[in-house]
Amino acid sequence: MRGLFKKNPQPSLSPLISLIAFLLAFQSVLSAPSPDFRPVYRPSLAVTRVDKNIDIDGRLGDPGWMTAARIENFVERFPGDNTPPEVVTRAYITYDDSRLYVAFVCLDDPASIRSTMSPRDRWGGDDAVCLLLDTYGNAAWAYEFYVNPYGIQRDHLWTGVGGEDSGYDLIWESAAQRTDSGYQVEMAIPFSSLRFPNRETQSWRVDFWRERPRESFKQYSWAAYDRNEQCWPCQWGTIEGISAVHPGKGLEILPAIVAHQTGNMVDYGNPWSSFDNEKVDGEISLGTKYAVSSDITVEAAFNPDFSQIESDAAQIDVNSTIALFYPERRPFFQEGSDIFRTLFNSFYTWTINDPQVSVKLTGRMGRTTLGGIVARDENTPYIIPLDQSSIYMNSGKSTATVIRGSRAFGESNNLGMFFSDRRFEDGGIGSVLALDGNIRVAKGYTVDGQFIGTYTREINDPSLTARYDGLMFDGGTKTVAFDGEKYYGSAFISRFYRRARHWNFMFDYNQVDPTYRTEVGYDPVINHRSFTFSSSYTFYPQNNIFNRITPSFYDYNRWYFDGDRQTQRRGMNLNTQLGVFQSYCNLAFAYGSHEFAGTTYKDLWEYGLYMGSTFSDQLGLDLAFEKSRDIAYFARAKGDLTEFSVYLGFKPLDRLLIEPNLEYARMTDYLTGVEYFKGYITRTRLQYQANKELSLRVIVQYDDFDRIWEVDPLLTYRLSPFSVFYIGSAYNYGDIGSWNERPSEWRVYSRQFFMKLQYLFQT
Repeated sequence: MRGLFKKNPQPSLSPLISLIAFLLAFQSVLSAPSPDFRPVYRPSLAVTRVDKNIDIDGRLGDPGWMTAARIENFVERFPGDNTPPEVVTRAYITYDDSRLYVAFVCLDDPASIRSTMSPRDRWGGDDAVCLLLDTYGNAAWAYEFYVNPYGIQRDHLWTGVGGEDSGYDLIWESAAQRTDSGYQVEMAIPFSSLRFPNRETQSWRVDFWRERPRESFKQYSWAAYDRNEQCWPCQWGTIEGISAVHPGKGLEILPAIVAHQTGNMVDYGNPWSSFDNEKVDGEISLGTKYAVSSDITVEAAFNPDFSQIESDAAQIDVNSTIALFYPERRPFFQEGSDIFRTLFNSFYTWTINDPQVSVKLTGRMGRTTLGGIVARDENTPYIIPLDQSSIYMNSGKSTATVIRGSRAFGESNNLGMFFSDRRFEDGGIGSVLALDGNIRVAKGYTVDGQFIGTYTREINDPSLTARYDGLMFDGGTKTVAFDGEKYYGSAFISRFYRRARHWNFMFDYNQVDPTYRTEVGYDPVINHRSFTFSSSYTFYPQNNIFNRITPSFYDYNRWYFDGDRQTQRRGMNLNTQLGVFQSYCNLAFAYGSHEFAGTTYKDLWEYGLYMGSTFSDQLGLDLAFEKSRDIAYFARAKGDLTEFSVYLGFKPLDRLLIEPNLEYARMTDYLTGVEYFKGYITRTRLQYQANKELSLRVIVQYDDFDRIWEVDPLLTYRLSPFSVFYIGSAYNYGDIGSWNERPSEWRVYSRQFFMKLQYLFQT
């Protein structure tokens, strides 16, 4: 939501309370559990060794499963609260000298099972099983291994600081089979892929999950959970008895061959312009990874191909004053990204844009994590933050260094440091030093924060910002132009919050001073102090209509450093999760004021409706509608803004997924009705998966604001997360007529063919 919201400066919660009371009138009591059902908190299990390897085919026919440890006492952890599951789940675990083996038997009506044949990590909303593994047993970080009924993998790395890292990939085996009574799954995880203490006998925290999406999304677990306990892995069970196994060490070599051919219209906008086809160009890149020990890994990439196989979705930015933030998709930066994460966006990996050489070190040594990156960038993005806007430009060549370390202690506590330094070829310097921490002061209550100090020495080349000549910041004492100025800056954030079953709240204070600047982070505005209080209460109705009802309230205020108020906003939300079609329906309302360019705009408001459903295994829908009175920044006036978006997930076949989505925005003057802008962006992603290895994907995107079409087909053959062959193209079409007031004339103004082959060698 972009606006500032509606007309009561002190909104009442009574309408929400009345609505909740009405909804709760539909309650019906859940059936009582059977007398012998007993949820087990922090269960334990002894694991024994199997004599020979188990074949991973999903059939569970190997004799090794006969002696494997067996788990049966599953509970429903969502939406139920440690209640009896509707279906039976059994899990098995054993090991040999080189691999950990896990199997699941999931009883169910075979016709009701939901599953997608998809690329690795790309499925969602399927039936699935999951192994959760904390090998150090200290709740600092943990592995997540998911498998759906087609045997398709999805893996994450979870940390207490950064949450789930979806870009993390390991090499492991999985297979699944559907049966007359449900489905079953086998996993084999090499010890060489894991990090764990190098000792004779292991003691690991684990949990076994099963996910079962039907009318409601249901999740079953081996361990029972206390919803008032913030520490998630602290509540897992424990397995004992794994002995005489060793974590992996060794060398990985990842060579890649990349070829591409590009063509561009010589003079875009000229209908008589010729099209220039460049020569086919190719290059070889080399990536290496060496496990110095079971805990520390060093990676290096020489002439790396950091191009994206999947283009970023276009964003509506016509009424935005700051540089856009894009998600990271490049594997080199995705893996281990959790290590570098902080409360501020101190490391925005897209500031390393075109490196020729890059080196990365990651270490996970029990409760200590370390990370370091050094990269030589040929085309460096540069963000100049201002009071309410930012400037984005290319500043040439630079060398970036990033170092991050953190130490966990107790349960769910950690302290960390962050350092970054960027040296520009033309003499500029940008350095950052930060300290951060997360302390659980009591069950459910946590304090966290981060302090940052910065040093900037600008490049001495005013021509880089010549068009911003005369633009100043820091009260008119500093120029935007690159004229070699030197200055220090700081930023600070502190939060105190409660997370529990019902009542949650947060106090959040943060500030960024007028001379703060980070050359490898994303902090696009400066000169502000902000304070937010938010609170929510969650109801768990015991009926088939609602799973959760959560009303919430927040009060947000921002001031400039000199004390003048910039923003005031108060808002209410009502979020509901329904027990029909996995549906949700959320309402939002807010009201406030905002100062921009010397004018305070009052009576700004916004309301929104957000809803979605997964009607079946074949069809899902998400809708969002927002109406607001907001600032038209480029016109410096108030306007009425209407926005809506729709996403459709359509799966006519288990192997075919079609995902169209549309975003629309229109803004008019709130008094005269004069239109400031109107347009939409539509994007459709079509994915066909022939088998586990072979897939075809086509993306079609249209940006109505710039009148540009984009068509990107891609054929992929993937043996593992790292051994893969791509061949594809990207076509960009523009309306030449719109540039010279002629009738519409669509032409290809740029095109690229590309091919990439990479294969992982392990020793």
